[in-house]
Amino acid sequence: MSGMSAKDKGKQNRSRMIAGIFSLFFAVALLFGGRLDSVENVDVKDGQLWVLVFVLTVIFTGLVRLLWRLLDLLLKGMPEKKPLPNKITNVFEWADQHAVLLSFLFLLLCWLPVFLAVYPGFFVYDAQDEYVQVASRTFSTHHPLVHVLLLGGMICGVHKLTDSYNLGIACYTVLQMVLIAGGFTFLFAYLRERKIPRGLRLAGLVYLGLFPTVVMFTLCSAKDGLFTLALLLLLICLLEMGTQEAFFLSKGWRFLFVVSGMAMMLLRNNGFYAFLVMIPFLLFLQKKQWRQVLFLTVCAVAGCLLVNGGLKTALHAQSGEYQEMLTVPIQQMARAYKYAPEVFTEEDREILHEVLSEEALSLYTPRLSDPVKYRFDNVAFAKDKAKYAGLWLRVGMKKPLIYLNAWWMTSYGFWYPDTVINVYGGNTVFTFTYKDNSYFGYEVEAPGVRESKIPWLNEVYRKLSLEVWKEKVPVISWLFSPGAMFWFYAFLFAWLLNNGRYEMLYPFLPVFLLWLTVLLGPTYLPRYVLFFWYGLPLFLGIAVMEPGEEAFVGKKG
Repeated sequence: MSGMSAKDKGKQNRSRMIAGIFSLFFAVALLFGGRLDSVENVDVKDGQLWVLVFVLTVIFTGLVRLLWRLLDLLLKGMPEKKPLPNKITNVFEWADQHAVLLSFLFLLLCWLPVFLAVYPGFFVYDAQDEYVQVASRTFSTHHPLVHVLLLGGMICGVHKLTDSYNLGIACYTVLQMVLIAGGFTFLFAYLRERKIPRGLRLAGLVYLGLFPTVVMFTLCSAKDGLFTLALLLLLICLLEMGTQEAFFLSKGWRFLFVVSGMAMMLLRNNGFYAFLVMIPFLLFLQKKQWRQVLFLTVCAVAGCLLVNGGLKTALHAQSGEYQEMLTVPIQQMARAYKYAPEVFTEEDREILHEVLSEEALSLYTPRLSDPVKYRFDNVAFAKDKAKYAGLWLRVGMKKPLIYLNAWWMTSYGFWYPDTVINVYGGNTVFTFTYKDNSYFGYEVEAPGVRESKIPWLNEVYRKLSLEVWKEKVPVISWLFSPGAMFWFYAFLFAWLLNNGRYEMLYPFLPVFLLWLTVLLGPTYLPRYVLFFWYGLPLFLGIAVMEPGEEAFVGKKG
């Protein structure tokens, strides 16, 4: 060690710092998440808790650095391709020549039996509300208008022609399957072009074709599938931008960047906010091409605003709902009212009850803000926002830990690996009552009706959606866990950062920004971070890309 150069010592210290920061946050997530899961509260004044954080941070730092070394050795020691027998080689060459069509057909064939099993598809998560908006010609901006028109318009149109709601839902489901299969096919064509090993590409294809979380949302009417598809295309554009100077010379890549960015923003409000925050980062990272970056991002934002504004005007869509943006403050006030009512003066109570009734406050549940949030009085709030903001601030100054725990309880599933998704436990919906698990909605809301063509497979997906067993199996449970998936991405990011592979980090930017936005949401569900599953083959491909390859020469400066 004494003979180590100053440069090597600097690298060692930098590596310790990166691993240490990662390990600190991971230790906090494990310990805080465990307490939230068991007792629904974290006492940050508990000295023993911080001692455990320190001990785990030290242990994890060593383990993380060891894993990094093993990964480096594994990639360096990957065997060179050995020539295969001519017959096998010919099969692979034929498959490569027809990879686009074969990938597309393989994905659809994997999803088709499940579609038949759950026919007409998973019509759930606000589906009925979106359909009713079109059927009644009464629109609001509560849901993305683009998706409302696509989903509701297809169901209403097919129903007029065939008198069947199920057929309309099925047509939408098939359309979404085709679009997502097309997006995944583009992903694998891109990975093939970038010389990612065939075995990894094949494994990724099988994963996207068969893994239950991917299949569930591909066959689900919620906007999450199309939103995540748009995000995936944007991530590919960002990887190309970070690794290839030619990105800015290609009309196709620039067009895809604008269109995918627009679609992402049109399909989810948090997509809009994440894209806006991403812009200054891209301008900083692309100093040489900042004018082009600014032009492309402005085009995407302007396009989104024009489409949304035009639809809102044409449809006379109502707006003015605040509870979605205020879901965390509403939950914080409700928790404070339940556990520390003495901090509210008589005047404070009167102000609070103007926007949240006593009945609404009594419905507080730690893991889900919907029961209280849906009873929030938007009209009263709009009359004097400053007054209610002042109340929220006064109570928070008195009980900051209650506020923190209220927020953590609705978000810890996004960062605690061993979370069991059961935020709807006890809630009765159209066709069942949630019991010990609410991983996925599963049902078909009215006016649709489940008409399974393969009942045994339908039962498999019912159990995957509504039973807790998969989240109790060691290791396997992490594949289904939003929290575990987040830490896998964070680990990969830290490893690439440690190796100085900065040009590969571009796609992580919107992923982490979107993850930050969902922390401010009403609860933790896989649907809000579906990009962790859809994007897995891309990020595994990033991990094995050779930085010295001609196709991946990073830009300097």
